[in-house]
Amino acid sequence: MPENYTDPSGNTEAFRAFTETPEAAVPTEAPSRIPLIVGVVVVVLVVAVVAWLALR
Repeated sequence: MPENYTDPSGNTEAFRAFTETPEAAVPTEAPSRIPLIVGVVVVVLVVAVVAWLALR
């Protein structure tokens, strides 16, 4: 190891600076809701077609 390496667990201030890096602060993206919306639309259309055929 190089001699200028500072162990972040060596003191509280260095550890906090290490854990609060921009990489750790990046929020994870929520999964896409498009498949859920498409699924609901398909189910509604199928129920509507079945009801229309049954009441014809």
